Amino acid sequence: MITHSSYGVEPWALRERGLHLDVLPQSESVFALSNGHVGWRGNLDEGEPHGLPGSYLNGVHETHPLPYAEAGYGYPESGQTVINVTNGKVIRLLVDDEPFDLRYGRLRSHERVLDLRTGLLTRTCEWTSPAGSTVRVRSTRLVSFTQRAIAAVAYEVEAVDSEVRIVVQSELVANEQLPGRDGDPRAAVALQSPLEEEEHFASGARLRLIHRTRRSGLRVGAAADHVVTGPERTTTAGEANIDVARLTVTSVLPPGEKLRVEKLVSYGWSGTRSLPAVADQVDAALAAAASFGWSGLVDEQRAFLDEFWARSDVEVDGDEEIQQAVRFGLFHVLQAGARAEQRAIPAKGLTGSGYDGHAFWDTETFVLPLLTYTSPRAVAEALRWRQNTLPAARDRAAQLGLRGAAFPWRTIEGSEGSAYWPAGTAAFHVNADIADAVVRYTAVTGDERFARDTGVELLVETARLWRSLGHHDHHGDFHIDGVTGPDEYSAVANDNTYTNLMARANLLAAAEAVERYPRRAAELGVDDEESAAWRDAAEAMHVPYNHELGVHEQHAGFTRYQRWDFAATRPDQYPLMLHFPYFDLYRKQVVKQADLVLAMYKCSPFFDEEHKARNFAYYEPLTVRDSSLSACCQAVIAVEAGHPGLAYDYLHEAALMDLHDLEHNTRDGLHIASLAGTWMALVAGFGGMRQHGASLEFAPRLPEKFRRLAFTLELLGRRLCVEIGQTRATYTLLSGEPLTIRHHGEPLTVDQNKPHHRDVPALIPRSAPSQPLHRRPNHQGADAS
Repeated sequence: MITHSSYGVEPWALRERGLHLDVLPQSESVFALSNGHVGWRGNLDEGEPHGLPGSYLNGVHETHPLPYAEAGYGYPESGQTVINVTNGKVIRLLVDDEPFDLRYGRLRSHERVLDLRTGLLTRTCEWTSPAGSTVRVRSTRLVSFTQRAIAAVAYEVEAVDSEVRIVVQSELVANEQLPGRDGDPRAAVALQSPLEEEEHFASGARLRLIHRTRRSGLRVGAAADHVVTGPERTTTAGEANIDVARLTVTSVLPPGEKLRVEKLVSYGWSGTRSLPAVADQVDAALAAAASFGWSGLVDEQRAFLDEFWARSDVEVDGDEEIQQAVRFGLFHVLQAGARAEQRAIPAKGLTGSGYDGHAFWDTETFVLPLLTYTSPRAVAEALRWRQNTLPAARDRAAQLGLRGAAFPWRTIEGSEGSAYWPAGTAAFHVNADIADAVVRYTAVTGDERFARDTGVELLVETARLWRSLGHHDHHGDFHIDGVTGPDEYSAVANDNTYTNLMARANLLAAAEAVERYPRRAAELGVDDEESAAWRDAAEAMHVPYNHELGVHEQHAGFTRYQRWDFAATRPDQYPLMLHFPYFDLYRKQVVKQADLVLAMYKCSPFFDEEHKARNFAYYEPLTVRDSSLSACCQAVIAVEAGHPGLAYDYLHEAALMDLHDLEHNTRDGLHIASLAGTWMALVAGFGGMRQHGASLEFAPRLPEKFRRLAFTLELLGRRLCVEIGQTRATYTLLSGEPLTIRHHGEPLTVDQNKPHHRDVPALIPRSAPSQPLHRRPNHQGADAS
């Protein structure tokens, strides 16, 4: 776990003092830089030692056969795995002919800092070689938000106390050796040497490598240019071969003298463009970046982030750890989606190869809500990617005997990539999650062009699936049977409440969309009869309820299952899926992650206050949180159910998922949805924010630890600041026309630059719910109500 005292708590930075090889893989994830298109893990500049080398291009993957013990109709035939593309961040150093390797000699000091305001990763170290020569190394790294194809490094070597001969080798490296798998099914499939060389080039300070993936047939290009500054005796030479292109810089540094190498790296890929076209693409991107130079890229990066933080920052007074964590989360969520541009936002972003680099429903349910209010352009691009993958989703639906589109549970390029059929086939709720994201985006932005050109088609095709998947019984109730909801410890069940309620909203939204855009509806072949059938199904949607217990069922019959024997389950047997057969999990009352509880957040108007409290109390003792997606959802509803102290504990778990490596797999990449869930827990939980159409409601209530919580949201061209204290909330419209909101049910019209104050009602005390044995939240708040 990343619990070394060297990881300090600061409001705007993550700082690592010293070098701790035992947590190096985790550090590589938390120090990763990305813009949604290019991703560089936080590997040391010289490449070794390392935990997991990682350079990624969003969408670049290799395919591989999916093995089955027994064949079955409808099983996906091939999987997709993200690959480690050409590494452009490597800069090797030799000091008097000895490799600069921190495992040898004497490391006098070492510090790395990720500055969340500038987007720069800086590293400073002082090292004495085994032969006694001492150098000071400073490096700064960025992946550009403004120039999508560009990443860059500034590397500086200084002689400290004696003259030293220096050799710097700046490289492009393909097909790096990767560590093997560790048996964890969540880890990526390590594909060795997936790139076949097509071109290598070196001329002056320019380098270029072009490769092609063996099976998926994707062409990948990387190019680099350099600016070298040093003493008069400094020389440079370039060379290239199959998998390495290298610029070698040599110099002799007197004490106090420095050698500086500024390296610009451009990336490009295509499944259709020719080799010359890809080479021209990366060369052109490199030329554009060179015209700005290193300092220009740094200035652009700071300006981009200044604007992002002005519209997105969350301030927390009273908990420095949460303040750091929420900004860390906001930064990494931005990195995951800012320039993805009609590509998926993977569950790990571009920080590691965990989950094989796949995107799941996590994107629409956890990541896009945050981006909708802070970086809406990224949301539109993510949903256009879903639209671009509709042909594969339609084919999948037809294969399953259904109409419309069946979007994949996990994928990189749009086809289903899961060999686990209860999810890959039955987790249809992803359709409704996509529709929910469409509805939210259009309501918050008012983007009519998107609504017409993209939104309607996504809503129509997802609604068609629900109407063909479900059926009316002899009472007229509409049922959706044989599905897997968010909780993966329950599978192929009837009438999952989350699925049914989200499908209901999907059907109604589709009916409203075709009514609003009749010409677009006609293009998609929707008539009045089909639209009416959607409304009929939505209005008749069955939601299972146990009248004896007074709670909603996660799915039909769930509350009659035998309860899991938590007393006989050891702490080391979590996560349960790695120690017990799914067959046993499926037929017991045990919940991997928030399911019914998530439904109460996403479909809030369906549940009254008393049912929310009773449902939360019932499912809390059953929920083991074997998924990083759970704690943030439980935090939101814990506040609404009257348990802000418990919500505070769940907030800590979501916020520190990666900074404290709570699931022991941060080495494979960050949990982007949990990082987004930190914002969710603060804004939707303690801020009590709910969106209904184009209107916002707030029901704020803080835990005892917080003195103040403040956040900013953008809605229909307006910028709203919400500031919450223990007894009073203040709403200030920073820009735009007057906005009507609700505060604890009371209508309130907010005018520009005029603070509006409202009292926070006192909390109604409720009995604290219990959690499964050994599964209480990791952090225990003092006000655990």
